[in-house]
Amino acid sequence: MAKKWIQGAIKNPGALHAQLGVPQGQTIPTKKLNAAAKKGGKLGRRARLAQTLKTLVSK
Repeated sequence: MAKKWIQGAIKNPGALHAQLGVPQGQTIPTKKLNAAAKKGGKLGRRARLAQTLKTLVSK
């Protein structure tokens, strides 16, 4: 049985939107997301998780 890792990974929904200054409900532009993913700390971790989840949803 697969472990539900996504539910455990998303502790603060909307935090990436707040850090990037994108209003909730709007999509984060790809360029902004890619730039944030290259940074360190919480911002980079959240952006990389968002990229991973984006690829899971698009399949």
